[in-house]
Amino acid sequence: MLAQPFEVHVRGQLPPELLEELDFLSADVVPAQTVLTGVVPDQAALFGLLTRLQGLGLELVEVRRLPASPAQP
Repeated sequence: MLAQPFEVHVRGQLPPELLEELDFLSADVVPAQTVLTGVVPDQAALFGLLTRLQGLGLELVEVRRLPASPAQP
């Protein structure tokens, strides 16, 4: 799998130190959720991100692969 844009919805607000660690993703807080959006380089990185969120006890609401932008192959 090549780099793909993803959107990850997590219940609640993520701590600032975790957001610093996930600097390759943008974070938007919407009511009761944090939405992380960005390009994930490969499947291993996606699983690593999801495992990290689970390890912090955060509730995963949704993971969505977004359409590639025209600038992406």
